[in-house]
Amino acid sequence: MATLVLSAVGTAIGGPIGGALGALLGQGVDREVLRPPGRQGPRLTTLAVQTSTYGTPIPRLFGRMRVAGSVIWATDLIESHATSRAGKGQPSVTTYSYSASFAVALSARAIRRVGRIWADGSLLRGAAGDLKVAGTLRVHPGGEDQAADPLIASAEGSMAPAHRGIAYAVFENLELAEFGNRLPSLTFEVFADEAPVSAGFIAAELTQGRVAARGGTMLDGFAAYGDSARGVLETLAEGGGWFAPAGDGFVLAQDEAPVATLADAGHAAEGERGARGARTLAAAETVPRRVTLAHYDPARDYQTGVQSASRPGAGAREKRAELPAAVAADTARALAERRLAAAEAARERRMVTAGLDRLALAPGAVVSIAGAGGRWRVTGWSLENMVLSLNCLRLPGGPGPVPRASPGRVLAAADRHAGQTVLQAVELPPLGDEALAGPMLAVLAAGTGAGWRRAALLYSLDGGARWIEAGGTAAPAVLGTVTVPPGVASARLEDRRSMLEVELAEAGMALADADAGGLMSGANLALVGEELLQFGRAERIGTRRWRLTRLWRGRRGTEAAIGGQGAGARFALLSADSVATIALPASAIGGTVQVMASGVGDAEPAMVTVAVTGASVLPPPPVALRRDGEVLRWTRRSRTGWRWIDGADAPLGEEAERYHVTLATAGGAVLREESVGTPAVVLAPAERGGDVQVTVRQIGTFGLSGPARIEGVRREA
Repeated sequence: MATLVLSAVGTAIGGPIGGALGALLGQGVDREVLRPPGRQGPRLTTLAVQTSTYGTPIPRLFGRMRVAGSVIWATDLIESHATSRAGKGQPSVTTYSYSASFAVALSARAIRRVGRIWADGSLLRGAAGDLKVAGTLRVHPGGEDQAADPLIASAEGSMAPAHRGIAYAVFENLELAEFGNRLPSLTFEVFADEAPVSAGFIAAELTQGRVAARGGTMLDGFAAYGDSARGVLETLAEGGGWFAPAGDGFVLAQDEAPVATLADAGHAAEGERGARGARTLAAAETVPRRVTLAHYDPARDYQTGVQSASRPGAGAREKRAELPAAVAADTARALAERRLAAAEAARERRMVTAGLDRLALAPGAVVSIAGAGGRWRVTGWSLENMVLSLNCLRLPGGPGPVPRASPGRVLAAADRHAGQTVLQAVELPPLGDEALAGPMLAVLAAGTGAGWRRAALLYSLDGGARWIEAGGTAAPAVLGTVTVPPGVASARLEDRRSMLEVELAEAGMALADADAGGLMSGANLALVGEELLQFGRAERIGTRRWRLTRLWRGRRGTEAAIGGQGAGARFALLSADSVATIALPASAIGGTVQVMASGVGDAEPAMVTVAVTGASVLPPPPVALRRDGEVLRWTRRSRTGWRWIDGADAPLGEEAERYHVTLATAGGAVLREESVGTPAVVLAPAERGGDVQVTVRQIGTFGLSGPARIEGVRREA
């Protein structure tokens, strides 16, 4: 007597593979495939955290998948610093930023390209291939002839590995400020194949052709890893199939047609308990009422998606299955329906006796049974006393229409294009209440795209012969140009007659209203040409165009610039978090400085040239120039204390109070020119004529203020 029984591994819902693999013993298949059950293949997990652990397996990628990869090479962090001083008497502040260069292994199989890249869950690289922060990316696709990366080669010398057969990405000088000055956790969208691939194709590659490259579910993507090829094949069978013999190898079967029709040889009566030929039908309660399938959903940025199928009738058991592959919601729903149908069909089993001519029917073969209808899968057989017994399990009917399914709501990482850097640099009066220790430039920058974040800053005091690092720009500013200038108005009252229209650099930029209290607190301060003004009402009149009214003109001593704007003049909304500063030496006054900003979307850096007039450190012109009897008086102003919070005189803000006074005739002949230490001067009789012109400038620590003038001093103020 000889007995041979090949049993199946798995459940009615799972895809059996053990019995089929048993037939591979004589076919020289890699022993890795034949390892016993329990070896692990891929598992469905939340997107894995990136590692750099030595010995971490590198997956073989198929289709398109999102993977974390493994860091295989890195340099030390590269430190940069910039020093600035907030104001007179204030300590200097040094800010540090860091960048890093490193390489990440992605696939142990060649790939086509890398798509999006996420860093700590936010997009680092968009679908268009644009990096969201400064740095350089190179992708090596994993060819067997690829050369070593030039950066790695320069650091490691002639022993630098080329990592042939490994697809990897190299980041060079990736700025880390957006990630807390540390290496972020990265995940990559990798396109190994440009189109979906079948589970059978994947199985064929993993078994060197022992499994035919046909059959099985079409998968958008799959990452093959685990401690055995068998584990990976078991995972592929979870997609709704099983491995069946085909020639010298196997095929991942799913909707195979029967290869033979079986008729019971009559060794036992059907239905007799324990006899061959018996038919068994499990209770309906053994079938799950609901099957839930978890998968990676490309529509959810490859996060886990869940689809379910339910049946009516008795029972309360639920079954959760996992398919660690990227498939659409519709496909996952169809697979859940198929699994439920397979479980329902598998309630019915038969044992059929047949002649020895059926010995070639190995486990996994699809047959039909005379008088039983439908398709049946051979799950095992035994040969005893020259009687062949075949164990058969009913298969569900053919696939029905693919159901429609929704991936659900997903909060995908925004893919915003950075665009080109828009740069403005200007020497402004101090925006705070502290006097500056030296001239200072205010730098504002933004981008033509909503994804612009920051740019590296450099400046030159010698016409570009030498560039000095100045750190980076501040938060994106609201910038634009004037389309309708506001005209001339008084700086003493709210201007309710004029309006200002501007076109902003990017549609996502916005302006807002401010009430009187907000304006008093400094809200909505904008630079328009050379004038600082505030606005109380902002109305959008186009995609990027705004109309501003309720204007407060000539703020912080810029009343001389009122009415000097034309169409095309600059517009910049000033706020503490959007202004970066560059401290300049006092010797820069009277010269020019070039400022250059380079952002991630710039083919060429943005550059502006600024005349350093001392506007940031000079006192504003005196006001209220008037004659009081024989005395000419005026009121000084200060470059500090603009908010006037105590109602007392503004602080001096200079080393000493001094004024330069010039009296001249209408023809320009100077009658008197002198410096005084009080805001008044006694007029001589000859200086009291109606044609006398008076000019007063305050003498500041760094130079003279703008002029305050009066003509015809006979007229009383």
